[in-house]
Amino acid sequence: MTPRKMIEVENVNHPGTTNRVDAAKYAAARTALLTLLPTKPPGMTQTEMMHAMRAALPLSDFPGTTSSWWMKTVQLDLEAKGLVVRDAGKPLRWRKR
Repeated sequence: MTPRKMIEVENVNHPGTTNRVDAAKYAAARTALLTLLPTKPPGMTQTEMMHAMRAALPLSDFPGTTSSWWMKTVQLDLEAKGLVVRDAGKPLRWRKR
């Protein structure tokens, strides 16, 4: 069995901390999220992003609610890298920079 390739991700809520995740799944979730997020306000709420990701990612690779976990992991990483911004207000909304 070939070992999985891993990638380090950041978390905007915990600067300087990284975690290792499956590189292929991260790439698929990243592509999907960047395709779904708008560039102009009002952006998408967390719930909207989760529903959109469930529809965009294959159930065979992202069963059950794992698409939501990957959405949040990618969102926090891209936000830490400055590619996604969190707009002020309630509910919170995110968009591409």
